[in-house]
Amino acid sequence: MGSAATVLVVQNSAQAGPGRWGRWLAEAGVEVEVVRGDAGEAVPPRLSHQALMVLGGGYLPDDDERAPWLAGTRDLMRQALADEVPVFGICLGGQMLAQVAGGEVAGEHGEPEFGSTVLTMRPEAARDPLFQGLPEHPTALENHVDAVVRLPARAHWLAGSERCPYQAFRVGQAAWGVQFHPEAGADRIPEWSEERLRRYGTDRAELYRVATEREPAAAQVWRSVALRFAARVKGGRSPV
Repeated sequence: MGSAATVLVVQNSAQAGPGRWGRWLAEAGVEVEVVRGDAGEAVPPRLSHQALMVLGGGYLPDDDERAPWLAGTRDLMRQALADEVPVFGICLGGQMLAQVAGGEVAGEHGEPEFGSTVLTMRPEAARDPLFQGLPEHPTALENHVDAVVRLPARAHWLAGSERCPYQAFRVGQAAWGVQFHPEAGADRIPEWSEERLRRYGTDRAELYRVATEREPAAAQVWRSVALRFAARVKGGRSPV
């Protein structure tokens, strides 16, 4: 990949790729290298990239029996934290960041969240390199039943929602975790299991309708965050 800045992306399920974040990072001059742990691809023993992203999936962060690549992914995240390499963890990836940094995650905790969800930015977000200046109540896609129940000590708590308090946080100066899916647009919803959603009393068609209506504004917000993360990866000042 030459001398371009690169992000190692660990993908944990076939339906949960980097999505539009891959396109937005490329727009900012950052290349993406995806490792498909779910497809049997080996996670490298050391992180040689300029950043790490860990995506979502239907596992807890230490569900090594069902997803044996998670152990190596946790090692990469520990290395990134120790070396202050930029990290962005999404859903499972955000839960992994919380756990590796000393927080706590619980399976099937609280009320599940599906589809476009209203978030609330906390005062700490106004001073955050990625989240400063965002709307007070942006929307993002959710698809989770597990949740962070305790943030790491000294974590910066950036956003919450009505059902899930820990929607976004930062550890140190360069590691962010989110419970929601900024990489996913409304077009991802038709791929979700209709049978699973019905078990939780949720209608997939209605989720898709609402998310489609909110898509333009949501995409604008999360593109700005992706571009700011790209600037951190490249070692420059994050655009505001």
